[in-house]
Amino acid sequence: MSLALEIKGLTKTYATGTQALKGVSLEIPEGDFFALLGPNGAGKTTIIGITTGLVNKTAGTVSVFGHNIDTETELAKMQIGLVGQEVNFNPFEKCLNIVVNQAGYYGVPRSVAIPRATQLLKDLGLGDKMDQNAMTLSGGMKRRLMIARALVNEPRFLILDEPTAGVDVELRRGMWDYLTGLSKKGLTILLTTHYLEEAEQLAKHVAIINKGAIVEHGTMDEVLSRHSDGTQNADSKGYRGGRLEEVFLKLTSEK
Repeated sequence: MSLALEIKGLTKTYATGTQALKGVSLEIPEGDFFALLGPNGAGKTTIIGITTGLVNKTAGTVSVFGHNIDTETELAKMQIGLVGQEVNFNPFEKCLNIVVNQAGYYGVPRSVAIPRATQLLKDLGLGDKMDQNAMTLSGGMKRRLMIARALVNEPRFLILDEPTAGVDVELRRGMWDYLTGLSKKGLTILLTTHYLEEAEQLAKHVAIINKGAIVEHGTMDEVLSRHSDGTQNADSKGYRGGRLEEVFLKLTSEK
């Protein structure tokens, strides 16, 4: 099995003494749609920060498609597209330019980047917005722009850190339809979200982290079945969101 992400014994202790990660080990298979879930401050964003080179780890190893982030940093980063929690582009810049300029950081020539960016914006419902300044976009459209920017270098591994926070239901559904299609074509996706019902419907595998440690992981069906109380009947199987929420609360609530 080829792995998109392999993490072994990852720890992070900040200068304040706070231990954000406590020996985390995690594997994400190539082509997987993987949900990393946990309460605020559990360590999700720290894992993402270390994987993408934005945060220095204390100990452990991280590899992206076999490229160690310490010894093959550039090769590892080339595999990744990141959609972070915060909107972090120039609001006075045109949408098309934001995406094209991102491609330049990966050495993609403009002759390739412009048609690629144009197609991405069209696919994400921003075709009529590409010559407008980003500040004119709604919150949901800004999230779509960030996805286009993350995909312009054609990464093999897309990381989505709370990508639909504050996005209305209709736009969220459209985003997920698009991303699910990319996943079916082989793109590996790592998702963090507080919309547990979405994670349950979308993800093949899930890991739940609490206080810097992985407390549960496996396929979605395995995780749900391990914590089933046996009261669900056949008629209730179609509603999966509530089941994951119950598991999540069981594993992360203060005792």
